[in-house]
Amino acid sequence: MNRDEVLELIRSHLAEELEVDPFRIQDDTRFKEDLEADSLDLYTLVQELEDSYGVRMPDEEAAKILTVGQAVDYVVARTA
Repeated sequence: MNRDEVLELIRSHLAEELEVDPFRIQDDTRFKEDLEADSLDLYTLVQELEDSYGVRMPDEEAAKILTVGQAVDYVVARTA
């Protein structure tokens, strides 16, 4: 799984979940500030990543991830 594929899955998930244009979601897009995602939205994203890629994302780690790019990098680093 490469970085572009992970980014596309996250972009697709967020666009559907938050009802936003997927082209608005880039590497530097911030979950809370730019997408107005709440804690439930972020929890759902973490579950999606864990289920799709088999990565474990502890709450402490998830709290440090503020942008889409950081989420992508986290998944890629743990699935390589």
